[in-house]
Amino acid sequence: MKDDAKNDFLKGSLDLLILKVVKYGPIHGYAVTQRIQQISRDFFQVPQGSLYPALHRLEDRGWIAAEWKTSETGREAKFYSLTRKGQRQLEAEIDRWERFSGAVALILRATD
Repeated sequence: MKDDAKNDFLKGSLDLLILKVVKYGPIHGYAVTQRIQQISRDFFQVPQGSLYPALHRLEDRGWIAAEWKTSETGREAKFYSLTRKGQRQLEAEIDRWERFSGAVALILRATD
């Protein structure tokens, strides 16, 4: 798949992917990108120019909380955690995505 198509998919689902990764415990920004890339088997590669604005947007909405901590490399980093409001949003986003992908699957399986 071309990078443009991957980027279009990523733009529409980045908040969902971040919320899902952050759900599992405090994680810093770089680790979020690494985890998304790892879980997607290198399909998604989130550029910093997309990640950090998304993290700030999610924090502004109250869906994630941030705290400065020392990372595994000994450097200070902002670690993100899912809030209760974020958990509710994640559930809503998953439901929306499942309905959307189910509808697309129905169309793709339709016979002439």
